[in-house]
Amino acid sequence: MKITPSARVLRMLGEIEFDEWQCIAELIDNAFDDFTEIHRSGTPWAGGYRVSVELPDSAQGQLVITDTGRGMTYDRLERAVRAGWSGNDMHDKLGLFGMGFNVSTARLGKRTRVLTTRQGDTEWIGVEIDLDRIGDDFEAEDITEPKADPNEHGTRIVISRLHPTRAAWLRKNGSALRNILGQVYSWLLLERPFELWIGGFQVKPVRHCRWGENRSVLYNNKERIPAYIEINQKLENGLACGDCGQWQLTDRDTCEDCGSNRLTERERRVHGWLGIQRYMHKNDYGIDFLRNGRKILRWDKQLFTWRNPDGAAGNEEPEYPVDLAHQGGRIIGEIHLDHVPVTYQKDAFEYGDRSWRSAVEIVRGVAPLLPRRAADMGYEENGSPLALLFKAFRRNDAGRRYLVPGDGRKPIHDDTRRWGQEFRRGNPDYQTDERWWQAVEDHEAAKSRGKNAKAAAVTPGRPDEAAVLEALGFGETETGEPSTPASAEDASKLATEAQSPKDLGGSAPASEQRPETRQERVTRYMDSSTTYPALSRSFGHPRVGFVEVETRQLTAGGLIDENLHRTPVLLDQRAGNSLVAFLDLDHPIFQKFGADPADLLLAEVAVLLRVRAETEWSHSELIAAIRAESLPATALDAQLISAEAQELLAEIRHRMVAELDRTGEAEKAYHFLSPDELTATEHAMIANGKVTRTADLGTDGEFLLHVPALFLVRLVESLPSAFMDNRVFQGVYEGVASASARRLSLARTVGYLSDVATQATFAGASLPNQLLRTRLSIRLLADDLAEEK
Repeated sequence: MKITPSARVLRMLGEIEFDEWQCIAELIDNAFDDFTEIHRSGTPWAGGYRVSVELPDSAQGQLVITDTGRGMTYDRLERAVRAGWSGNDMHDKLGLFGMGFNVSTARLGKRTRVLTTRQGDTEWIGVEIDLDRIGDDFEAEDITEPKADPNEHGTRIVISRLHPTRAAWLRKNGSALRNILGQVYSWLLLERPFELWIGGFQVKPVRHCRWGENRSVLYNNKERIPAYIEINQKLENGLACGDCGQWQLTDRDTCEDCGSNRLTERERRVHGWLGIQRYMHKNDYGIDFLRNGRKILRWDKQLFTWRNPDGAAGNEEPEYPVDLAHQGGRIIGEIHLDHVPVTYQKDAFEYGDRSWRSAVEIVRGVAPLLPRRAADMGYEENGSPLALLFKAFRRNDAGRRYLVPGDGRKPIHDDTRRWGQEFRRGNPDYQTDERWWQAVEDHEAAKSRGKNAKAAAVTPGRPDEAAVLEALGFGETETGEPSTPASAEDASKLATEAQSPKDLGGSAPASEQRPETRQERVTRYMDSSTTYPALSRSFGHPRVGFVEVETRQLTAGGLIDENLHRTPVLLDQRAGNSLVAFLDLDHPIFQKFGADPADLLLAEVAVLLRVRAETEWSHSELIAAIRAESLPATALDAQLISAEAQELLAEIRHRMVAELDRTGEAEKAYHFLSPDELTATEHAMIANGKVTRTADLGTDGEFLLHVPALFLVRLVESLPSAFMDNRVFQGVYEGVASASARRLSLARTVGYLSDVATQATFAGASLPNQLLRTRLSIRLLADDLAEEK
């Protein structure tokens, strides 16, 4: 069989840079192309659409790729393995380049056997390409193999004498290979009945964990913007060359690139979707771009950068994520560009092609995503699908406003990322967005309860100073401590009252009242509680096992244990290794002694696991091990707490900027900068690509995004009226007449802010008590932030 060109050229092809997974994908592409033609024809296909990849089991092993396609004739096989030949349509197939087979096989090993058969054939026919034996006659050895079943069909590629480095990678990275190809072919594996098996395991499509089509947010209290936007923009049909694939002007008869007259009118369409991921991630966000069902770009972020068409090269400016950029992003999407040419490695599009540029304009528009920047540059506001999602979801505040789950005070990004992992593993409890949505609703409910508690603490009609003292927790309260049953009889009465017929509007004699059963009590607790996301997770340790805990916070009444005693934590065992843990955060242990709910929950879980595992560990040792394993984020780690401080300060900076711009006091605030602080601000702005003249600083509040953190403390002290009274912070200032009350309210806010700014500035090691104080200040300052307008 002639396989022009020579073996020397084939060996050189093996030096072209292709990763191992790309080599495998080139061979899979050809099988999927065949499957696609069969599937489009509507012909029933015996045996299904399956590609199997057998990985080498040793350094001397072989790689085998088998498909259940139609098989090939001798002539078709000869053309398929000939370097430089391509019988594929450049616009309908994954196997775009005739070199693909030769590059991938030569890069993987020195000997390749290709065997193929069609339904009804009596044998397998094929060719063996041995790079060490083929001479300048360009002839490869024809081979045949007997066929046990005449109905058998498909193609088998066997690559041996593998390159040692690549053979080792394939042996050790079967799981990684499945994950990569599960991403690359996810659309085909989801939308068509194709199967891909690697190393004996089926490749599962890597799906996007996005919010559902029915989720949306209200932008500026007037514009409803969905978390999922479909795109289907049909462009004018164009002429494409059947030989080189280039698009042509519609009035041409021959290809302007290669001279071919094989010009065909074809559809050009940009379609797919953009959406919001259910969790934040530093890397796994961005847009996937596909061609003929294969992902060419994954998690691509280039559309998040605006490039000034009138500027010099290198003037690109990232626009997303900007607010709290260290958290990452959550805008995702899948955009199909079947008409846009790609590079020979299929890892990029031809970005200079006008088809790519027009697709970018459809998806993200031509103007900056930031409305203010667009106005400054003379553009109208960007109304593209990406711009809509950007303006609605650029912030990461917890709650309904941005579809971010929280715990009543702050977002729970670590938890939602963990839930995303469960989604990827196929856990049925995490496939829909209901768990995320419930956490959003629970956050709003907890936040509302906190506001009501604060409002109840300030009793109208008292002098200003007394009201502020009480709001700050320094005065006596009228409500007193939560009531505790004085005896078992009182507890029993509390339990039975909930089941009394009088609750339904009637009355019942005492003799007809019965004690509430445990199941009835648990059902009541379920009905009057909300999920507590921060402590809903797997708890345990490899030495004693794990339990899946759904933690719920009681919203009314108290918890009663088996002995009718009030308890702060109650466990209810469910099927398997799952249980529900109820928390009564109104219990005196929390309200009077400030206990951490995690500590008490860990104590209860440790008892259960210690009994199950019959471990020799002491109770305290087991609790310590479970905390380290299951709640690593609660560690007093200086770097982690500094990141939390910086995240909160970033939010505060943006709110202060907005308030200064609203009131026109930016210039006044600017003049509080000392010379050293001004120099540090300029350095920070330049480092972040914000080049501006010193004379222009203070025209708006944006300079606050770059000032030293401790300057924010001094600015709030110097201009309290600009930021207190529910402007940035809830603390009262102008709302009271007493000067001492003002000083007290301001001191509380400034004290928290000072702790947070200090930790953000000096992220080095600190004593545990200092870190504990900072973490408490972060929580208290977050609670003190005004409701976003």
